Amino acid sequence: MAAQDVLGQTARLASSSALLQVLFRVITFALNAFTLRYLSRELIGVVNVRLTLLYSTVVFLAREAFRRACLSGSTKRNWTKTINLLWLTVPLGVFWSVVLGLVWLYLLEVPDPSVVPHYQTGVVAFGLSAITELLGEPFWVLAQVHLFVRLKVIAESLSVVSKCILTVTLVILYPQWGLYIFSLAQLLYVSVLVMCYVIYFVMFLGSPEATKKSFPVTRVKALLPNFVEDETFVNWKEARLTWSFFKQSFLKQILTEGERYVMTFLNVLNFGDQGVYDIVNNLGSLVARFIFLPIEESFYVFFAKVLERGKTVKDQKQDDVAMAANVLELLLKLVLLIGLTITVFGYAYSQLALDIYGGSMLSSGTGPDLLRCYSLYVLFLAVNGVTECFTFALMCKEEVDRYNFVMLALSSIFLCISYFLTHWYGSVGFILANCFNMGIRIAHSIQYIHDYFKESAHRPLTGLLPSPVLLLVYIISAVITAFSEVLFCCDKGWMARLIHISTGALCFAATLVTMFCTETKLIHFVRSQ
Repeated sequence: MAAQDVLGQTARLASSSALLQVLFRVITFALNAFTLRYLSRELIGVVNVRLTLLYSTVVFLAREAFRRACLSGSTKRNWTKTINLLWLTVPLGVFWSVVLGLVWLYLLEVPDPSVVPHYQTGVVAFGLSAITELLGEPFWVLAQVHLFVRLKVIAESLSVVSKCILTVTLVILYPQWGLYIFSLAQLLYVSVLVMCYVIYFVMFLGSPEATKKSFPVTRVKALLPNFVEDETFVNWKEARLTWSFFKQSFLKQILTEGERYVMTFLNVLNFGDQGVYDIVNNLGSLVARFIFLPIEESFYVFFAKVLERGKTVKDQKQDDVAMAANVLELLLKLVLLIGLTITVFGYAYSQLALDIYGGSMLSSGTGPDLLRCYSLYVLFLAVNGVTECFTFALMCKEEVDRYNFVMLALSSIFLCISYFLTHWYGSVGFILANCFNMGIRIAHSIQYIHDYFKESAHRPLTGLLPSPVLLLVYIISAVITAFSEVLFCCDKGWMARLIHISTGALCFAATLVTMFCTETKLIHFVRSQ
C-alpha cells in the first residue's frame, strides 16, 4: 500500500476513533451524573478506581506488548504465526486475572459491605471480563492492521451503549444490588465487543469483498491457533519484540495508572475521595481520551507501515521519510495547539464546569484546583502521545530494551513522588507527579526524534513552536478569562455566569481566528486528511 494511501486511511481511522471517543465520553459523563444521584461516592470510587484498575491492569499486561509487536511491519507476513502469537494473550490474561484477583481479594482493604456490597463478586466479574475481551485480540489486530474503520466504530459503539442501558436500568430498578450492577454491565460490554468482531469476520472471510481485497486470511478456522508441520508455532522475531515490549508495558502501566496504584495499595485517600477524584479526573481527561488517544493509536500504525523499524533515516525510502517528517511536524503542532487551548481556558472555567456537572459536591473543596492542574497536564499528555507514538514505532529491539531501564528508574521515582506529593497536597499531588512523569518521557522522545532526523534535512520538532502572534493571543486570553472568573464566577447568579461564558467564547473565537491566519499549513493538513 502506498504511503499516501496509508496516510489517508490512517487519518480516517483517527477521526472516526475520535468521534467514537466523543460518543463514549458523553455517554459516560451522562451516566456518572445520573448515578451520582442514586449511588454513594464510595461505591463509585470502588468501581471506577479499584475494580477498573484490576480490569485495565490485566488487559494491559496481557495484550499491550503483543499489539505493539504485531501492528508493526507489512500486512504481507505469515499471519498464521502472528495469530498464534496473539492467542497467547488469553493464557497470559488468565494468569494475571488469578494472581491480581487474589491480591484484590485478600491483600487489599475490603470496603464496608454495608456501604459497598458484593465486593468479592465484583472482583471475579471484572477479572473474567478481562479474559473475555482477550478472546477477541486476534480479530482486533487484523482489523486494525487492515484499517477496518467501520468495524471498530460499530463494535465499540454497540458495546458501550449496551453497557450504559443495562447500568441505567439496574440502577433505577435495583439500586440495592451495588456491585452486581456494574459487574453485569462490564460482562455485557466485553461480550458484545468480542461478538461484533467474531460475527464480522465470520461473514467477511470467504466473501467476494475479502477476495477482492486479497485478504491474507481465507477461512474462519485460520483465526484459531494452528500448528504448521516443520515450522515454528510463532514468528520468533515478533516474539522477541513482544518480550521487549512486555517488559516495557509493565513499567508503562505503572506510569499510566500510577495514581490509582498509590490510592489502591497505600490508602492515601478513602473510597469517597477516590470517587470524587476519579470523576474530576475523567472530566479533565476528556480531550485526551477522545482526541489524543485515537491519534496516537492510528498514527502509530501509519509510522510503523511507512518507515521500517530499526533502520536509520538514510536507509529508508526518502519520499517516505519526507512524508513521515511532515506528518509528525503537523501532528505535533495540532496536539500542541489543542493542549494550549485546554490549558488556557481550562484554568478559568474549571469551577464552573464542575458546578454545572456535579453541583457543590464537585465544585467545592479541591475539585476546581484538581481540574485546573489537570488542564496543564493535558498539554503534557498531548505532546507525549505523539512523540512516543513515533518513537515506539521506529525503535529496534535493542533500543526498546535500553528504554526499559529508563522506564524502570522513572517508575520508581514517579511512585515516590506521587506518595509524598499526595501527603503534602492531597489529590492534586497526583496530577503534579504525572506532569513530572510526562515531562521526562517527552524529553526522552524528543531526543530520539532529534537524533533520528539529524542526518536528514527534515526538522519535524519545529511543530512544537507555535506562532509568536498566536502565543501572544493565548496569553491575553488567559489573563482576561482569569479576571472574568474572579468577577463573575461562580456564586453571583446565572447572569454573571453567562457573562463569564460569553467572555470566554469571545477569547476563544479570537484564538481560532488567529490560528487560521497563522497556521495555514496545519489547517490545510486537517482539511485534506
